[in-house]
Amino acid sequence: MNHALDLLFYNTASRQKELLRPLQEGRIKMYTCGPTVYNFAHIGNFRCYVFEDLLRRTLQFFGYQVTQVMNLTDVDDKTIRGAIQNQISLKAYTQPFKEAFFEDLATLRIQRVEHYPAATDYIQPMVEMIQKLLDLKIGYLGGDGSIYFAIRKFPHYGCLSHLKLEELQAGASDRIQTDEYEKDSVADFVLWKKYDPERDGQIYWESPFGRGRPGWHLECSAMACDILGESIDIHCGGIDNMFPHHENEIAQSEACSGKRFVNLWMHCEHLVVDHKKMSKSLGNFYTLRDLVEKGYSGRQVRMLLLQTHYKTQLNFSLEGLEGARHSLQRLHDFVARLREVEGTGTGKAKDPINKALNDFSAALADDLNISVAMAALFDCVRSINILADNQGLGKEDAEAVIALLQRFNTVLDLIDFETTHTFSPELLALLEQRQQARKAKEWSAADEIRKILLEKGFLIEDTPQGARLKKVGS
Repeated sequence: MNHALDLLFYNTASRQKELLRPLQEGRIKMYTCGPTVYNFAHIGNFRCYVFEDLLRRTLQFFGYQVTQVMNLTDVDDKTIRGAIQNQISLKAYTQPFKEAFFEDLATLRIQRVEHYPAATDYIQPMVEMIQKLLDLKIGYLGGDGSIYFAIRKFPHYGCLSHLKLEELQAGASDRIQTDEYEKDSVADFVLWKKYDPERDGQIYWESPFGRGRPGWHLECSAMACDILGESIDIHCGGIDNMFPHHENEIAQSEACSGKRFVNLWMHCEHLVVDHKKMSKSLGNFYTLRDLVEKGYSGRQVRMLLLQTHYKTQLNFSLEGLEGARHSLQRLHDFVARLREVEGTGTGKAKDPINKALNDFSAALADDLNISVAMAALFDCVRSINILADNQGLGKEDAEAVIALLQRFNTVLDLIDFETTHTFSPELLALLEQRQQARKAKEWSAADEIRKILLEKGFLIEDTPQGARLKKVGS
């Protein structure tokens, strides 16, 4: 455990930065709201998932053992509607989107977490939670046959969003059964939705309250408590989930357990595209797959989604992706240069390495201040390049810098160390042929070889030490 730095994170509930105090020494239990698997996830979703990945990796960087749950919402209004429209089972409809989600996580280098519960696998714990709320007289049977949560019986309702219960009471009787009501709607919310053949087709579960299915808000509470326990360290999600979804999670969970549900709430701000809200009608709606088809790599998209602080709105643009491409190329060129160092002598890089590590660590410990952490990385690149140009660099120094970058990469996962120095015999042979053509002043032949290498995804960089290859857009 690295106790050198205290970790400070902004708590939405208290509206201030707080010192991380784990429920169990050295361990963090974390719940993150995952996708509703009715379609491919878009880049707005992945902005949040990349933030959560940064948080997870930062906790690991500082020595914590993380147990994380990310739910898969496979039963709600949207998934049921899609299954009925396609005349297939709910599982058959959602399974391809579940698989696509995991493929996209791999593309973006997002770590797999310990648990990915699907809501349909946790119906029984949900039923048990609803029954307990009924027994406590906090849940009640509505006139439409559905079960609702009475927010007036949970005095702390509004503790996360800082809405006052007395201001909510006026709308509390206007019960809302759909999962898709407006985010600022105030109502007793549904715990169990009574089966409606016209709306639900043949999709329902049996329960002591009759046929139906759990409400969306209840799903997360039941899965979080069943897997992680009644109290957890950190709960994350997009800012749009703060109210009413996370507010309702607190109400359900704490009403059942009588314990504090979450110690630290962290919310990610919205993503916009070219300073406008992303929408299909504006033609600025992107899934990750759309960007891959345009020729961008997962690491390039990851870098753009990563480099803005999670509490700041992120403006996404194709120009920004090009900037990310160039920044990554700079990092890969730097690693390639370090690999080529053959000089002797050590100790020259000690001060830049120590400064970079201290600055990088301090930035992450201060509420994931990623812009300062990235500045520490690129300041290190600049300092080492200047050192190499003016004084030369020893091989051991170069290896120490690479080791530092590898440590940073456990958090960032932006540098592909495997492709920065290994080239196939075929590529090296083409490079040599190009050099021979240039010596013979056969310029057209040299240009043709350059084009062949470019088609294979490699550029030729002419340096004072000779020509070398570098991968395009790594």
